[in-house]
Amino acid sequence: MQHEITREIPLLDARGNLTEPGYARRLLPVYDRTKVRRGFARLKEWDYYYVGGDRFGVALTIADNSYMGLDSISFLNFEGEPWQITQSPMRLLPMGRTDLPLTSREGVTRSAGRGYALRFDVGGGVRRLTAHMDGFKDGQPIDIDVTLSREPQESMVICTPFDKPGHFYYNQKINCMRAQGTVKLGEKTYAFEPERAFGVLDWGRGVWTYHNTWYWGSASGLVDGVDFGFNIGCGFGDTRAASENMLFYGGLAHKLSGVTFHIPMKDGREDYLSPWTFTSDDGRFEMAFAPVLNRASCTDVKLIKSDQNQVFGRFSGTAVLDDGTRVAVRDLMGFAEKVENKW
Repeated sequence: MQHEITREIPLLDARGNLTEPGYARRLLPVYDRTKVRRGFARLKEWDYYYVGGDRFGVALTIADNSYMGLDSISFLNFEGEPWQITQSPMRLLPMGRTDLPLTSREGVTRSAGRGYALRFDVGGGVRRLTAHMDGFKDGQPIDIDVTLSREPQESMVICTPFDKPGHFYYNQKINCMRAQGTVKLGEKTYAFEPERAFGVLDWGRGVWTYHNTWYWGSASGLVDGVDFGFNIGCGFGDTRAASENMLFYGGLAHKLSGVTFHIPMKDGREDYLSPWTFTSDDGRFEMAFAPVLNRASCTDVKLIKSDQNQVFGRFSGTAVLDDGTRVAVRDLMGFAEKVENKW
C-alpha cells in the first residue's frame, strides 16, 4: 500500500502522533514543534545538503538532536586516488536552541563554534549554503559558497510512525537542484557549474526510538538531457502506509514500492567497496552500483553509537516511470549508505 497525502494537514494531533501516515509530493503536512508531546528530549531535527558532480562533492549538516548537536563539513574527491575529509564538531545539550526552521521552504539555518560556521539561507527560489572551518585539512581552512536553484516541482515527503506513542519521522528529500559556486580548500579552488553539479536536501524532523538501522540511497543528474534522480530507503519505523522510494524525471515524482539494498558480504561482514545491486518488488528499479569512496565513521561510547558507511559511486541500470517509460541509467554519480544509530 502506498497512501498519498494530497492536502495540507497538521502533521501531529493533540497527543503528538501523526495525523496521517503516508507520503506526499510536496511539503503538505505542517510541522509544529509545540505539538511534540512525548520524548521531547529525543526530538531530532536536521538539515543535510549534499552537492556534487563527477569529480568532487561536499556534504554539510546542521543537526539538533536535543542532547547532542552536530555540525559537519565533508569534502570528497572522486578523481585519481579518491579521498575524503570530514570534520564534525559536536555541541552538548542544544535542546532545540539551534532553532531550525519549521519548514524547508524558507528561513535560515545556522550554527557556529570555535573556528567554524555554517549557514543555510532559503528563500526567493534559491538556497545559499556557506561554510568555513579553520584547519580543515593539513592545517588549511575550507570555505564553501554554493547556491542551489531550479528546484523541481515535486519531491519526496514521508510521514512515518514508530511503534511507540508520540514517536514519528517527518522527512523531505529534494533531488536534482542545480548547483553553482566554489569550494576553497587551502590554495586550491573547486568550482560547481550548474550544467554538471547537483544538490540534494535531506530535511528531517522527528521523535525517534533509541536504536535504528537505516538504508538510504540518492542520485541526481542528467539522462539524455533530462533532469533525473531518485531517493530510495528503508529500515526504520512502520512503513505500511508508504515507502520513501521515488524517481524524479523532468521535475515530477514517480512513486516506487519497496527497494532492496544488496550489499556484498566478505568474511561475514559488509564489503562496502565491492559492487552492490538494487532490486524493487515491482520491477521498476534495477540498478548496479560501482563504489568509488566510502565515507565511513564509527563512534561508540556505549549509550551513544553511530556506525556510518556512506558509499559514493556510480549507478547503472533501468528505472521505470509511472506511465511505463523506461529510463536507461549509465554511470550516474550518487551514494548509498547503511547507518546504525543508538541515539
